[in-house]
Amino acid sequence: MTKEEKVLVIQDIKDLLQDAKVVYVADLEGLNAGQTSDFRRQAFKQNIKVKVVKNTLLQKAMEQVEGVDYSEMFPTFKGNSVVMISETANAPAKLIQGFRKKAEKPALKSAFLQETVYVGDNNLDTLANIKSKEEMIGEIIGLLQSPIQRLVSALQNKAEAATEVEAPAVEEVKAEEAPATETPEASAE
Repeated sequence: MTKEEKVLVIQDIKDLLQDAKVVYVADLEGLNAGQTSDFRRQAFKQNIKVKVVKNTLLQKAMEQVEGVDYSEMFPTFKGNSVVMISETANAPAKLIQGFRKKAEKPALKSAFLQETVYVGDNNLDTLANIKSKEEMIGEIIGLLQSPIQRLVSALQNKAEAATEVEAPAVEEVKAEEAPATETPEASAE
């Protein structure tokens, strides 16, 4: 690979990482062509960008990304590496876990998400259990709605109970008023 080609690859990786909030680096070594293809296909379906990279070029690209410190991840860059970029924090971890049911690879090398670095395959379960932004918003909305729903329900029950109490009283009043009003025929007699 020429120096110009390396510069282009580094720029390509840097562009990929520039606005990424979720970055995983994994090891796919040991997967055959069919498994690798299946892994990429599933990643694509889950909106996870997958790129096989050379470790030195990945490190140089990460060093050039402004405002993000990936340096804790650098010691994990050994052997084959694949970069996984996602909008959902736990999607790559769940993808890796799904594949691990059939084989011992892919293995998580390191991950960067929400300004935190996770190093090592032992963090895979932790990362898979992280709730996505959408899941967190849904839970918060559910928690906020619960007291409001109870209040509305209580008010509706109270209103229904008041209506049931008023309804017979109104009918009784109407029944009492009916004989008191004289009709023109009754007064003529």
